[in-house]
Formats: sequence, structure tokens, C-alpha cells
Amino acid sequence: MCGFPLPIALPALAISLALMAAAPPSHAAETSPACTQATAACTHWIAVGGGPQRTMVYATYPLDAPNAGIVRALVMVHGAGHNADHYFRTSLAAAFLAGALDDTLVIAPRFAAAGDRLATNEAQWPERGENWRSGGTLAAEPRWTSFDLMDEILRKLADKQRFPNLRHIVVAGHSAGGQFVTRYEMANRVHETLGVAVSYVVANPSSYAWPVALRPLPTGDADPAGADREALGPDAERVHERFSYGLFDASKAPNYDRWPTGLEHRTGYASRESDDQLRRQLVARPTTYLLGQVDVLPLGGFDSSPSAMAQGPTRRARGEAFYTYVTRTMGAKHAAMIVPECGHNDRCIFTTGSVLPVLFPPPR
Repeated sequence: MCGFPLPIALPALAISLALMAAAPPSHAAETSPACTQATAACTHWIAVGGGPQRTMVYATYPLDAPNAGIVRALVMVHGAGHNADHYFRTSLAAAFLAGALDDTLVIAPRFAAAGDRLATNEAQWPERGENWRSGGTLAAEPRWTSFDLMDEILRKLADKQRFPNLRHIVVAGHSAGGQFVTRYEMANRVHETLGVAVSYVVANPSSYAWPVALRPLPTGDADPAGADREALGPDAERVHERFSYGLFDASKAPNYDRWPTGLEHRTGYASRESDDQLRRQLVARPTTYLLGQVDVLPLGGFDSSPSAMAQGPTRRARGEAFYTYVTRTMGAKHAAMIVPECGHNDRCIFTTGSVLPVLFPPPR
């Protein structure tokens, strides 16, 4: 027989087992690999208003299990198709390219609406009027809005009992999701309370909540006659800033300054703060605008309503005009980036190399 004689080996084995039993249990979430499939295996549920209404999210790691390995989180909001599965895959691709799958919690919530196939007690968020993109109220639970749901997600992420080493949360969205993020950035009431850095990434929305009644005049880079040519020439990959602003002719769009394209007549979540407070929050909170170089055509659910057209002729021009106003006139320290060769396409926008550090910032 090799090794120690049997009378010595048994006590040694017993001691070893005793020490293993006495050691604190490791957290499975710290060592298990990221969940990287847009399937039921990667879905979790968040109760709305205490239940039974609930909203589904895709996530790479559990939201309620302690995980000391997570240093940042990316919350990605889908577009008008309510296709959270697609946006989860896009986010996974970006995280893989950034080498961030192991230490980033990627979340993609689904704001299901009328016409979507719903699970038992899955919340149905409003699609028309003051809808999920602007903090709309849940019909089955009027006290709750889509912005309240995002608040709940951020509070879960900022819980040090769950994620003791999480240092940064990025809330991002494309198209209709970009509309959600730009309005949530200025309206949410949890940003300063979380004890975790939060930044916002707004990609290719069709409209913004303008903080004043002014709008870009149809000259310079907002001239409809040449707006589609922004995508061409030696300056095609830089942010254009040739904008002037003035009062808009309300006879062309009587509701142009009404929420969610302006600040007037707000209801629900966004009405809980004054106009001045929304403006202060808009300026103070770190935001990056991602605009596709060739997102200059009325494609992909482009909002051509009079209130949206008052903001500019194309998505790119609207984003540039908004960014230029809030930085030059209001003093915001926001950033903007023209993403080369991308149109109205979330996969192109979010997986471009220059964008990855914005989505996955180094932990502070």
C-alpha cells in the first residue's frame, strides 16, 4: 500500500473533510460562466409594484445572487420592436469584443406591449400616447411607470450585498430605446442616490425632450435640402455643429413642445419634478450620443410627425442639434460621436471598436 498506513491516513482524511466543511461556501455566481443565450435559461423576472405584474429581463448573471466578480453593468434598452432578445445578443457581442463578459452584468429588459406574446402576469406597457419610451404608466398598475422599472433595476445593481465590487452602470438604448434613455437621463430621481457611477448612452433616437421651446432653424446643418449629404465628404465622420435656434411656428405643430418632445404637460413620473430641475439634471449627468454616419434617411421607423420634424430633418441632424444646444448653450459636459459607416443599425453602432470603451468603461 502506498502512502501513510491506514491508522494515520483516516484521521488525516477526517481533518481535511472537517476543514472543508468549516470553510465558508463560495458563491456559485462568482465562478459560473456568463449566460450568453437569449433563451429562457438567461431570463429573470422583476415584480412590478410588488406583483403579480412582472417584467422579463435577459441577464448574463442572476440579479439576486451575490457576485463579487462583477465590476460594471450594462443595461440595454431595445427599440420599437420590443426585441429584447436581439438587443441582448448585440450587447453580448459588444461585451465579447471588449473582453468584458466575465466581469460585466449585461441586462436587456423587455417592455412588452399590445400585440406581443405575453407570459403569465407579464406586464404590458403602453405603446401609444405617453408610452414606455417616455415613462408611461402601466395600465394594470397605474402607480408604476417604465421609468420606475428602470429605477428598480438600478437599485438592484447598486446593492452592495449583491454586487460589492460594482463601480459603474451604463444605461444605453438605440432608436426607441435611445428615446427612453435620453428622457430617463433627465428625469430619473435615483442617479445621485445609488452610490455607484451611472452614465447614459443615447443612440440614434428619432426625437428628444427639448428643455426649451426653441428648435433648430432650417439652415446650416439642419437645412432639409442638404441634410442627407452629411454622410458624405471629408467631414462626414465628425459632429456637425452649424446650427442656429429660434422659436418654432406652433401653427405647424401645436404640440411640438409637449412631453415627450418638450417639457410641457408632463404627467406621471416626469411630472414629479420642475422644469428647472429637469434641465439641471440633463446638464449634470454624464451622457454620450452615438449617431450613425449614414443615419440620414427616413428608414427604420423614422418619426416624421410634425413635432419630431421640428427637431431636424434626419436622426443624425436632430442628435447633433440637440447635443450642440445642451453643450454650447446650457453648459453640459456631454460627448457625441459619429459612428463611421453605420446607419440605423444597433449591431453596427454598439460593436464598433471606438464605442466599446463608452459601453464598458474601466472601473474607478
